[in-house]
Amino acid sequence: MWSGPRNISTAMMRAWGNRADTFVCDEPFYAFFLKQTGRDDPGRNEIIKNGETTWTSVVAQLTGPIPGGKAVYYQKHMTHHLLPEIDRDWMRRVTNCFLIRDPAEVIASYVKKKADPTLEDIGFVQQEEIFDWVRQETNTIPPVIDACDILENPAATLTSLCRSIGVPFTDTMLCWPPGLRQTDGIWAKYWYPEVATSTGFREPAPRQAVVIPERLKPIHDRALECYERLYRHRLI
Repeated sequence: MWSGPRNISTAMMRAWGNRADTFVCDEPFYAFFLKQTGRDDPGRNEIIKNGETTWTSVVAQLTGPIPGGKAVYYQKHMTHHLLPEIDRDWMRRVTNCFLIRDPAEVIASYVKKKADPTLEDIGFVQQEEIFDWVRQETNTIPPVIDACDILENPAATLTSLCRSIGVPFTDTMLCWPPGLRQTDGIWAKYWYPEVATSTGFREPAPRQAVVIPERLKPIHDRALECYERLYRHRLI
């Protein structure tokens, strides 16, 4: 599942992690990304120390046997973690899906953690590029789901997603126990406080116009172009 940050991606991981037949992994390229880019994210040194910093080793894990003998391997990926030096060939061996969200909502959430995000930080351009690569290599349109659709009708949206990838839907995906998980990245203490208190997908807040700070308007407008392209292909 390819998404950007602040995109209910962890709640989606919870939904899949609550299935008895599924093993989940959380942002497996993160340590490699931090080491290569030098980015000073919260917990950077701890993440690098405890994570896999060689991308070929990460790929071997992602394309190897599913841990725990499970039938489904759900991999939560941030699009900006897939740096250009990572060979994409391994992606032909997995089913690539895309989780999108209105960039205005993403930016409004992101600035609570980092006041001045860059276009690269929010991952929309990378998501569009990955989507185009998968579409070209597979000659198919990969599944796209929108965060708003999930929050408004999780059962219907997840049923559509499961159907599109040939996995039976189960209503265990709709609710889960609160708390953190062993499968969460060690960065969970910085980024997952809201998800840790959740027991299911939260009902969406009433729709209202999100005011984008003027300094972030160019970033929003470019992200919106990418979002609208993928939105046209979303499952409904």
